Amino acid sequence: MAADRESFDDPSAEVLAEAAAAFGLLASSARLHIVWALSQGESDVTRLAERVGGALPAVSQHLTKLKLAGLVRARREGRRQVYVVDDPDIVTVVRLMVGQLAARAGETSAPVARLRRTGA
Repeated sequence: MAADRESFDDPSAEVLAEAAAAFGLLASSARLHIVWALSQGESDVTRLAERVGGALPAVSQHLTKLKLAGLVRARREGRRQVYVVDDPDIVTVVRLMVGQLAARAGETSAPVARLRRTGA
């Protein structure tokens, strides 16, 4: 076990800051839901708002933040913007975390509530 820990070099401060920023953006349940929905396939803001249960302006603002961070990208399709996750590794992380918590919780929010109580 100790040998396993020694085989990994610590990431640079820049990499850790970038990871923290990405996790910070995904710390919002609304943005996490948007990324989850986009991990299933591309969508426009209207369909995303319907799916995540958010107001159109709020979902648009979340998408802008995710786009500025490089986590999603948009392309014009006629008069609408179609969004897609721009980082496949983010899709992997989100699917893994949400999927594991959902399976562990039997689709209840108990693990999330437990995390909140511990301050994690």
